[in-house]
This record gives sequence, structure tokens and C-alpha cells, in this order.
Amino acid sequence: RRRRRQAGAKRGKAKAPSAASLKQLTAANLERLGAARLAEILLDLTAGDAVAGRRLRLELAAAADPKSVAREVRKRLSTIARSRSFIEWNKTRNLAQDLEAQRSAIAEKVARIDPAEALDLMWRLLDLAEGVYERADDSNGLLGDVFAAACADLAPLAEAAKPEPGNLARQVFEALKGNEYGQYDGVIEALAPALGGEGLERLKALLQEWSAVPMTPPPEGQRQQVGWGSSGAIYADELAVRHRNFVVSSGLKTIADLTGDVDGFVAQYTPEQRSLPRVAAGIAARLLDAGRGGEALSALDAASHHPSHAMLEWVLVRLEVLEAMGRREDAQELRWQRFTETLDPHFLREYLGLLPDFEDDEAERRALDHAAAFPNAALALAFFTDWSHSAMAAELVRARGQEFDGRDYEVLVPAAEMLRQGNPWAATVLWRMMIAESLDNSRTTRYRYAAEHLKQCEEAAGRIDDMQGLPDHAAFVRQLRGAHGKKRSFWSKTELSV
Repeated sequence: RRRRRQAGAKRGKAKAPSAASLKQLTAANLERLGAARLAEILLDLTAGDAVAGRRLRLELAAAADPKSVAREVRKRLSTIARSRSFIEWNKTRNLAQDLEAQRSAIAEKVARIDPAEALDLMWRLLDLAEGVYERADDSNGLLGDVFAAACADLAPLAEAAKPEPGNLARQVFEALKGNEYGQYDGVIEALAPALGGEGLERLKALLQEWSAVPMTPPPEGQRQQVGWGSSGAIYADELAVRHRNFVVSSGLKTIADLTGDVDGFVAQYTPEQRSLPRVAAGIAARLLDAGRGGEALSALDAASHHPSHAMLEWVLVRLEVLEAMGRREDAQELRWQRFTETLDPHFLREYLGLLPDFEDDEAERRALDHAAAFPNAALALAFFTDWSHSAMAAELVRARGQEFDGRDYEVLVPAAEMLRQGNPWAATVLWRMMIAESLDNSRTTRYRYAAEHLKQCEEAAGRIDDMQGLPDHAAFVRQLRGAHGKKRSFWSKTELSV
């Protein structure tokens, strides 16, 4: 009882809200104004704002007659579709907000009452994309965000509405045909559950039928030129063929992936395309998932003659295939080869991790020696930094410091940070290199970093016993003043007097 009385006393002493907290824009504080006052404020705020006014009318319609929201949205979408005026860049935000209000009303209000109606309205909203993009500047991506959200909304709406798969396949097909601006990207994946096997097969058939329709170009004098390319004039009929081929190929590949049809996926590439490492890697990954390791390896071999066959994706997939086939020695050979060619520490770690006990030390020694002699000194330094081998990094700086480029900040900065404690001389060499590069080339955006490097050089100076032929810190600063004394924007960022 005593504890309850004490707790009650504490509650009684609770502080009342401060005047400042009551002025914050929170839902609770706004409710204190009362409905009548809030209504007056909203009317004032929306007096000159058409987008906000339409939003309020939608809310009023939903409150008075929920079924009327669909009519209001359909009416507004029709108005936007009929509009032909160009929208200046500074008015694009208003249009995006208007479209977002319609999308939200469809997804959140209409869908609760009539999912089928909501699905139809969302299709109509997406159909606006071509006309909207043709008369608006969407460099900030606001319109694209609305249409992307609308495309994603199709999935839950279709799940609730349960349209007939064949009809839905026809809608998806027509959408893909008009997907000039990417508003329907990902629509097949989004609607795959609603399409089901029957719908996906129907969509596949529609795409194949479309691809078989001849597209004869008009007579030479009637062709519409739409631009120029490296090979000369570009005509509208050529673009139409390219668009169709892309839509059909990408659509069939997506369907093949969704249905587990590896051969259908492979069939979308010509033999020449299959010799490209990126394509070969994609094909091989799917063949491996299907348990067809031998064919996966053959697909990769088809690209092995290509100049870029050693691209990372190709190598990673090949390693997966070799491991899955039990060819561990071949996989290890590939890891070592990839390391020796690129100094990528990922492959060395994997290689060493799979070696028998007591063999990894010798292999690591060989790898470190190889890195020290690697033709690209910057890559070697990056490797030693990643490997946390400060001794060899310092030796590399001493032996091959002249090969570094002071602009290579992404390599030199972390290397200097690693070296600053145990090897301050080597760290100083790298800092000075970046300082000189920034000042010699008047890279003003780098001056604040150069000033920080100069401070780091000063801090390290007291821990260097032998400058190994380099001027000490005071002499280095004098050299900088002699060459760059007038660069006040740099000196003002240091702790030294201008």
C-alpha cells in the first residue's frame, strides 16, 4: 500500500505540458484546435492549391459515399489523359502529387470496397504514363516514383480481384507493348501469382505470336527519320522493330525464369550473344540450379575466348559449377589464377581456406611475394592494406613510392592510416604525395583534406628517427610555402599562420 501511495504521489506531481511543446505540429496538438477551426484553416490553405483541393474533395467523397471515390478518380484520370499542355519543370511536382493522390485513393479507398474497380483504375492510371512523360520534365524522378508504385500496386489488387488469367495476360501483353518509358517494368513478376500457370502460358503465346508478325519498313521516301547514330540515320520503323524484339525477348526470359524453363531462357539468345561472358554466366547459373552442371560448364566455356571472359561474374559462376561437380582442384587453380591476375584478396582468402593444414603458410608467402612484384603498385598497396600487412606495405612504399599517383586517394588514404602507428615514415610519404598533388594542380576541393594530411605529417614527425633522405617536416613546410605560399584557401585550413 505504501508503494502504491508513493507511485500515486509521483503521478500527481507529473509536469504539465510546456507552452513550447503545445506549439509543436503534432496530431494531438492540432486536435486541441477543434474541428471547426481546423476546417477554416484547411479551406484557407487550399484556396490557391488545386492539388490540395482535389485531395480534400476525395476525402469528402469517401466520407459521404465511399462508392463515389471511384467516380471522382476516374473523372480526374480522364481529365489528365485529355490534357495536352506542356508541363514546365517547376510544375512537375504538382502533377506528381496529383497522381499520387489518385493512386493512394485507388489503393487505399476504392480497393476496400471494390477490388476489381480498383484494379481497372490502376491500369488506367498507368496508361497515362506515355502521355504524361511526353509533356513533362521528370528529371527529378517524381513521376517515375508514382508510376513505379502504381505498378507494384497491381499485385495486391489482382490478388484481391482475381481476374480471369487469360484476360489478365492480355492486359499485361498490351502494357508491355506500350512500355516505352519503363512504367511497366517488373509487371510480369508482380502479377505472376495472379496469372498462374495458365496466364503465363497465354502471355508467352501472345508474345510469340507478336514476334512472328512481319514488320515491313515503308518505302524509302516515306520512312520517318527520328535521329542520327554512329551508322547514320535512325528511322522510326527501325526503333519499332528493336522495341518489339526487346519486349518479346525480355518477356519470354522472365516467363522462363518464373516457370523454371531453362531451355526457354537460353533460346532467347543467339549463339553470338551466348559467347558474351555476362550472358554465359547467367545461362550457366540457371543450368546449375537445374542440376545440369556439365551443360553449365559448356556454356561458360563458350565465352572463354572472349577478351573479357575473366569478368568477376563469369569467374564466380564458374567456381560454383566446378565445386558442384566435385572438381575442387580446378576450382582452386582458378582462384589462384584470379588472384595472381587481379590481387583480389577475396580469392586468396578462399584459396588459403581450402588448403590442407600447414600448406597455407607457404601459399600465403608466395602470394605476398607475387603482390610485392605486381606491375601495378597501387593495386599491390591496396592488397597489403586489405591484408593488414603493414610491413610489406611500408617496404612497397620505400621501394616503389615513385610509382604511386597522389590522386589515388582511395588507395593511399587507408594505406597511410594503417601505416601511421608502426611505420610513420611510409605514412608520411603517402600524405606528402597527396598534399603535393592537390597543391601542384590547385585542386581546391581537396585543400581541406591536404590540410588534414599536413597535420598528420606533423604528428608523425616526432616518431621518425630516419627520414631516409627526405626533408624533415619543417623543411617540407618551407618548401610548400615557397611553392604555394599564395594559396591562402589552403593555408587558412591549417593551424599555421597564413
